[in-house]
Amino acid sequence: MSEMTPREIVQELDKYIIGQSEAKRAVAIALRNRWRRGQVPPPLHQEITPKNILMIGPTGVGKTEIARRLAQLANAPFIKVEATKFTEVGYVGKDVESIIRDLTETAVDMIRNERQVALRQRAEELAEERIIDILIPGPRDSTVPRNDEGTRQKFRKMLREGKLDSQEIEIEVSAPKGGVEIMAPAGMEEMTNQLRDMFSNMAPSKTSTRRVTVSEAQRLLTDEEAAKLVNEEEVRALALERVQSGGIVFIDEIDKVAVRAGTQQGSDVSREGVQRDLLPLVEGSNVSTRYGVVKTDHILFIASGAFHLSKPSDLIPELQGRLPIRVELEALSAADLVRILQEPENALVRQYSALLASDGVTLHFTQGGVQRIAEIAQQVNERVENIGARRLHTVMERLLEDVAFVAPDGGATALEVDAAYVDSRLKDLAQDEDLSRYIL
Repeated sequence: MSEMTPREIVQELDKYIIGQSEAKRAVAIALRNRWRRGQVPPPLHQEITPKNILMIGPTGVGKTEIARRLAQLANAPFIKVEATKFTEVGYVGKDVESIIRDLTETAVDMIRNERQVALRQRAEELAEERIIDILIPGPRDSTVPRNDEGTRQKFRKMLREGKLDSQEIEIEVSAPKGGVEIMAPAGMEEMTNQLRDMFSNMAPSKTSTRRVTVSEAQRLLTDEEAAKLVNEEEVRALALERVQSGGIVFIDEIDKVAVRAGTQQGSDVSREGVQRDLLPLVEGSNVSTRYGVVKTDHILFIASGAFHLSKPSDLIPELQGRLPIRVELEALSAADLVRILQEPENALVRQYSALLASDGVTLHFTQGGVQRIAEIAQQVNERVENIGARRLHTVMERLLEDVAFVAPDGGATALEVDAAYVDSRLKDLAQDEDLSRYIL
């Protein structure tokens, strides 16, 4: 569990998300409260439940990114789901308990990868021995020593120095077990997974012979040995513990299942049913998964929605009560878009410069060019549809389309993106509302 203070958490989030200080403070406090709960002695710590968060704001302002980066900071299992893909029990569609099953799968993969990394050195040693056995075949007569230690040391030295990397050898690796496709009615995904696991375990383990270079053999055999060293029972136990104490579920588009007062009819019945099905998960219940029973009492739920056509008060009262912390994210201004283009560690300006550098093109964005890109993105957002920072991706792709196309042919080696260049490529397009609607 992260021991970072709320101030440190906000500082880390500032590296990737511009603005939205209120939302950052809310999630930082929620994450710190998890650590605080761990310091509380039992039985009181069992009574302390996370205070779930409802983020309200237009699309493209950073709601999902805040939750995703928070999960990375906490090294916590994280899953993002769309509320609109679920239906009330009894309707055709996914049931909400699949959220927890998918979250558990994420946790298992996370723990397994961590264990494999921790055991990597031992796996590399075992893979090295297997390769040396192949490089120094033993005599047919089993009474004769297979090879002396001195010879093995010579080959081990050459192997580690990379002198044998290009030599081809034949290795035996475990072949993936064939999958069994099982058709089952909607809502019975858990039974389908259990049957698939059962048939997969019944299938005999197979190996396949491959002819590869020594360097490739090292990678393949190291991965195989690392997988063998991992204790799957330990992985499952740790994954269940991490999901229950640190899991984060981000439910997007929650406003799409809200029902405005006096308009309940047709599919709206199912929407309200989805809210009622979410209640037990958010409040705390037991969900059966293929790895065991998961208690959702201490999983942090972060819901978000634009709430253009509905209000948070249109959610059923019970669900409103399970989302006590509400933060409103602000729409982005042109100044915010300028900062988004330049300041984050994964800023778009850096991304495109690195991409085109692969083809030998040096991009230089002037301050005026960045300012103009942001202004055009803001104008299109205001006139067509406000999709926030996502508009920057569209504008940048259109701006650099010609350069990206001719770059591999040596058509350009350096390009200065200033205000004049941006206007020459985008000004007319941005001013034509019809073209903006379909192109930008």
